Amino acid sequence: MPLRRTRLSSNPRRLLAQARLPLLCATALLLAACASSPPSRYAGLPRTPGKPMVDPSAGLEEVSIQAMSLVGTPYRYGGNTPDSGFDCSGLVRYVVSRAANVNLPRTTEAMGTRGSSLDRSEVASGDLVFFNTTGRANSHVGIYVGQNRFVHAPSSGGTVRLEDMGKPYWASRYNGARRVVAATYQPPAPAQPPAAIPVPEPAPTPVPADDDPIAAFANQ
Repeated sequence: MPLRRTRLSSNPRRLLAQARLPLLCATALLLAACASSPPSRYAGLPRTPGKPMVDPSAGLEEVSIQAMSLVGTPYRYGGNTPDSGFDCSGLVRYVVSRAANVNLPRTTEAMGTRGSSLDRSEVASGDLVFFNTTGRANSHVGIYVGQNRFVHAPSSGGTVRLEDMGKPYWASRYNGARRVVAATYQPPAPAQPPAAIPVPEPAPTPVPADDDPIAAFANQ
């Protein structure tokens, strides 16, 4: 059977329309395929918000920040202020009082009886860490600031410094840790000036009925 030949038009506009027809058909098929794509299996499902992360050092960060700000302060036996210098217990007492308004004893032994004892895995930034440096328990104290480091005032070295608890000297002398500031503590808000007490205005003096023209008219 002889093949039929398609007669092409000699009209240029008709030739351009014939050339565009396959492209338009392909575009229509592509759009139809996109429109008929199956919906995602997660569509319409409610999104559950993630649980908030609990920071064990919440409320204690102010203590560690205050301690870090004193790094470089000179050591002085019996010192308890930045101007006079610090020994180990003087530094801890000063920082905790300023940052958390908690009054601690002056000696390391007495500090070791305050607050609550912590396991090593529970120690958070702002907790107190104790060491045996003289042959007796809790003879040295510092403030844990995170990442296995603490701030303290050693007698050797001459200044308050940041120390790594993983060093053999401190690791072998570690006695424990205590939390003396509650984790929910929030630093006190700045004092606000007292509000002015309103002064009541004096009650108006009643006008006698005889002098009130409306009252006089009503009484007629």
